[in-house]
Amino acid sequence: MDEAVQRRDETDPEAARRRCRGRGSPSGSAPHIGTLNEKPLHAALKAWLAEEGDRFEVLVDGFVVDILRGETAIEIQTGSASGLERKLRALLKHRRVRLVLPIPAVRTIVRLDEPHRDRRARTSPRHGRAVDAFRELVSLRDLLGDTNLSIDALLIHETELRRASASPRGRRGSFREERHLVEVVDCLSFHHPADYLAVVPAELEEPFTTADLAQSIGQPRWMAQKIAYVLRGMGILVPTGRRGNSVLYQRNVGG
Repeated sequence: MDEAVQRRDETDPEAARRRCRGRGSPSGSAPHIGTLNEKPLHAALKAWLAEEGDRFEVLVDGFVVDILRGETAIEIQTGSASGLERKLRALLKHRRVRLVLPIPAVRTIVRLDEPHRDRRARTSPRHGRAVDAFRELVSLRDLLGDTNLSIDALLIHETELRRASASPRGRRGSFREERHLVEVVDCLSFHHPADYLAVVPAELEEPFTTADLAQSIGQPRWMAQKIAYVLRGMGILVPTGRRGNSVLYQRNVGG
């Protein structure tokens, strides 16, 4: 899994890496789960996360939450998180919120080209990592310091069903029709500032630029810039100067 975040013993209460608790299989379905327009991946993740006593699709603080576990709201976001800020802000005033962001560590793509033809499947060459959660966290940066909020980057194996399409100019392409859960591979939870800061490798010497960070975690610079944007907003990464046109950063452990 992520080289930037080393696996720690789960018995360590300070460990940033913690397993998500779930049913462990997407095949079973909890009773009364699902809504009319719910997509298969969302429904399967909700069933995987479900525990005895959970309530589903509950109106809380003016918003419908996926799972209510006691006083904790659990939200599963399979699309962009950019529109969640208002909902999360309202929920966080009164309760703990656990936001689950599924990331395809393995994606099997199945083409549904024509009726009555065999399906063609292939494995995507791209393998998601927990650090990909920062694609969504940039839009929630102002909420990440709230002690009531935790983020679960849920690494999954998914099957993506795609159907062929043609543009008006006759160019062939495809669009995603559905996503299905095969299995949950791993989970990295972000709650305390140290959890977020752990994406910066301990061996990366200070001060460093986003180019240095990108190289150390094996990611493109734009991803390192998103990480720096989030951590800087949380106060756990601080600018110390410049190297040419690049901002220099150092960790703020007490942030």
